[in-house]
Amino acid sequence: MAQRNSHFFDTATTLGRIVSFFGIAGLCGVLAAGLLVPGAMVAGNAATAGIEAFSNLPAELDESPLAEPSKVLDKDGNVLATFYAENRVPVTIDKISQNMKDAIISIEDERFYEHNGVDPRGIGRALINNLTSSSTQGASTLTQQYVNNVLINTDVENGVDRSKLTLSGNKNIQDKLREAKLAVAVENKYTKDEILDGYLNIVLFSGTTYGVEAAAQRFFSIPASKLNIQQSAMLAGMVQRPVAFNPLKNPELTLKRRNVVLSKMLDTGKITQAEYNSAVKSPLGLKVKEIKSGCFAASYANNFCDYITHLIENDSAFGATVADRTRLLFRGGLTIKTTLDSRLQKEAEKETRKAIPADDESTLGTAIVSVEPKTGNILAMAQNKIYSPQDGSQYTEYNFNTDRATGGSGGFQGGSTMKPMTTLAWLESGKNMWDEIDASRDFYPNDYRWTASCLPRGYTHSINAEKGGWNVNNASDGFKRRMTVEYGLYWSINTATVAEAAEIDLCKVQDIAARLKLMTPTYKNPSTGQEIQRAANPPFVLGTENVTPLATAAAFSSFANKGTRCEPRALESVTDRKGNTYKVPDVSCEKVLDENVVRNLNGTLSKIAGQRVAKNTMSDTPIAGKTGTSNGAASTWFSGYSTGIATVAWVGRNDSNKSIFGTKINGRTYEYADSATFASPLWLAYMKDVVKYYPAESFGEPDRAPSSTITPLPGSSYTPSNTGRDEGGSTTGGQTDGTSNDSTTGNNDNGNGNG
Repeated sequence: MAQRNSHFFDTATTLGRIVSFFGIAGLCGVLAAGLLVPGAMVAGNAATAGIEAFSNLPAELDESPLAEPSKVLDKDGNVLATFYAENRVPVTIDKISQNMKDAIISIEDERFYEHNGVDPRGIGRALINNLTSSSTQGASTLTQQYVNNVLINTDVENGVDRSKLTLSGNKNIQDKLREAKLAVAVENKYTKDEILDGYLNIVLFSGTTYGVEAAAQRFFSIPASKLNIQQSAMLAGMVQRPVAFNPLKNPELTLKRRNVVLSKMLDTGKITQAEYNSAVKSPLGLKVKEIKSGCFAASYANNFCDYITHLIENDSAFGATVADRTRLLFRGGLTIKTTLDSRLQKEAEKETRKAIPADDESTLGTAIVSVEPKTGNILAMAQNKIYSPQDGSQYTEYNFNTDRATGGSGGFQGGSTMKPMTTLAWLESGKNMWDEIDASRDFYPNDYRWTASCLPRGYTHSINAEKGGWNVNNASDGFKRRMTVEYGLYWSINTATVAEAAEIDLCKVQDIAARLKLMTPTYKNPSTGQEIQRAANPPFVLGTENVTPLATAAAFSSFANKGTRCEPRALESVTDRKGNTYKVPDVSCEKVLDENVVRNLNGTLSKIAGQRVAKNTMSDTPIAGKTGTSNGAASTWFSGYSTGIATVAWVGRNDSNKSIFGTKINGRTYEYADSATFASPLWLAYMKDVVKYYPAESFGEPDRAPSSTITPLPGSSYTPSNTGRDEGGSTTGGQTDGTSNDSTTGNNDNGNGNG
């Protein structure tokens, strides 16, 4: 209620104070028949003007809903986080101890059950005190205080800054008149117990603690129904001056105030002398329980919590504007049930922090995200960095797993996790995993024509003016030779993937990635703003584009789900305090790949996961997946899955694409690293413990040629049984293994794929 100037009373003088006070009494007498202060005591013109103004004031109290905390729950109903502007837990009058009701009435309005909303005796008592003493005494009844709190609550609900609203001690005559008229209206509408219930639920006790239930929990860790005499007296004493009578900041002052309340309870006969003697000698006896607000206060799943807030704030189902949605989140008493599985979440947090601690001198980040293939439900979302706005490399508010629209970092170069898209396009073109390709070719001249049917000319060039074309390299020697597509994918050979792409339509690879929503089919040239087809830059097949772990998990979950991709979802349901429901995304799945094509891809990816990553330690569970390493191992990945859980593990730099070669990590300097160094072990450490929660089925048997098999290169030390190392990508000084400077786009892309 904003401060207003009275047009009818000048309270600057002692005479004005007397006239104004009797004016209120007279008007209250008009309201509440039988009150003892006669209207005739009011001076003529002032009285007439005051009564006329009074008749124009609202006669019915507009009661907006009370602000209540919103709670974010996991899939099993466990509370992940609480959001509130006002921490309040509304309770009915029968859930409030009689001690508390007696205490608040004794100290605030001992004639509560006798007056009609405005107390003439209280007015007279306050008048005499204020004229004969230097102290100021109020005459507001509990009903008037309730009205004042309701008016403030309505203003706050309508977006008014609480700090700009009128406090009880600063109200002018017109405020008092309005309050008095509404108090009588409230008395005519509600019973005394209903008014007392409303007051005890709305009133401020301290800080952001509103209502007696939240206060009882805050200071004594008990429900309001269990409050004893001295506890009730302390809480009742706080409402007069919540800042001053705060037991955490001013315990001695609060104790004195509590004892004043106890004395009033004795005077009003609410407690006996013996009860008073016992209570007044007792300490405050605090047992503080702090319920902090927001994602920073969550004990776990902080980044997932932040992701949820962005989903709410971005969705018009929760309000017309972001401000409306935020207000709903902090004041609307929402129950937000999510898809998160706390068993998986806690394991993911443990392993991401164990792999590389948040404060490790390397400053590297780690992340894990899991989705359920058949539903798209996000089951876990974790990272090693501490969710906080504090300075320091161990802290960040960015979510490594998501895009910028939902609080994320925007993703990282995907490296060889992109290679299955080329293989899928190969299979969709009617080719086979046992087909041979020429992986010996490592140079594509500037004038080489790459088929790209989605481009105006139907083809594109890969041009590097300095080198005369695209140089493609592998991480290890000995793999530039003819080989099957299966063998090239199994060992993640760059020259093999590029050879595949050279034989098919690049736009088919682009289309696969778009169908899986791993990336959009076009991007915007930062210099010109022109929309460019990704197929215009051939190195994208080696994972030069940034992708998020969540998008990658959803894409790979399609391989676990027989070619059906389910949109990632985190919200199961949202209801408000009245039980109203808000629309949240349903399970949304779409067939994007042929089941037989996926089955043949899984035949190879299951060997990568089972033999190279798990090394047969998870032989009782069908698993599959793909490694990925960008240049210099700035980003390393393992994207793996069973039919029950799809999980992406990422380890790398979250602040740059700088090589990690030569970096000291966990106390050891790594001159070389790839996905087998950190990402794959992280995935395995996590998945071996959680895969049991979501039963896995067989991927089915892939098609086989009569003599098809993965055969190690003669003389090579890299065989499925003795290494998990990635064999794609360049090792030439950690530089890019291919560069395109396409004349049609002017865009430089680093072709990478160290696995």
